[in-house]
Amino acid sequence: MTQENVREVRVGSRYRHFKGNEYLVLHVAKHSETMEEYVVYQPLYGERGIWIRPLSMFLDKKEVDGVLVHRFEEIDER
Repeated sequence: MTQENVREVRVGSRYRHFKGNEYLVLHVAKHSETMEEYVVYQPLYGERGIWIRPLSMFLDKKEVDGVLVHRFEEIDER
């Protein structure tokens, strides 16, 4: 397994969606019935509601103009 295949979500980090908007990850939570993990995040624009998305979907890739890109990419602030 390559390093590229090992991705984690970091609570408190900012992420950029492949469409360009930025989000803050607040928590990683588990569904009480299925134990599936979800990312709890907040947009850093607009009304800033709270959203959840399955962890697997948050970390997956999308095809954009024939190229696979990460759905959410951590913004490096170091």
